[in-house]
Amino acid sequence: MRRILIVGAASGTGLALAESLVGTHELWTTSHRSEKRLPSHHFTWNAASEDFPTHELPERLDGLVYCPGSIRLEPFRKLKLEAFREDFELNLIGAVRALQAALPALKAGYKSAVVLFSTVAATTGMPMHASIASAKAAVEGLTRSLAAELAPSVRVNAIAPSLTATPLAEKLLRSEKQQEAAASRHPLERIGQPTDSAAAARFLLSEDADWITGRILAVDGGLGSVRRFT
Repeated sequence: MRRILIVGAASGTGLALAESLVGTHELWTTSHRSEKRLPSHHFTWNAASEDFPTHELPERLDGLVYCPGSIRLEPFRKLKLEAFREDFELNLIGAVRALQAALPALKAGYKSAVVLFSTVAATTGMPMHASIASAKAAVEGLTRSLAAELAPSVRVNAIAPSLTATPLAEKLLRSEKQQEAAASRHPLERIGQPTDSAAAARFLLSEDADWITGRILAVDGGLGSVRRFT
């Protein structure tokens, strides 16, 4: 049974992924608050500020998924430097902490795979995304660099979703009007669901993706690459 660490498994995509792997994988899960919502080796960790508790990990891991992220939509002129630092700390530095702590276990695993999360805004210019787009672009750079450095023993890929109906996005999707407007911006005319990105992450963790590394997989309803003429 493959052993997978999911960082940020309390809600959203991380929880959807964990639920899809229960029974077929042995799971280690983390969240920043103490809770256990499914069968796993669970421990708490604040990815934005704490050293990773390496002692919680097994000697072998076959996969790591880093799900914590942020949505900060503000005009550039109003963004403080601290906002950039916070977004980098959670999205990039937290992933680095987890990866460095888990690397020996991943190297000891069988066809190990890492999945990180970017955003469609990292490569598609969008207003009011300066801070989070910068942080996630750094995640994409980390993905490609580690894919080269850790090959052939560990594959490293990332998923770049568009707006997804998770607790993190609640304030952007409060009303039916907001939901309709968000859906209409996507060629597939809907917003993402946690299961969309979870399915992509499950694929990238699996042996079906054994010849894929260093890639950024867009799960964005076509927003980043498709334009329709109406």
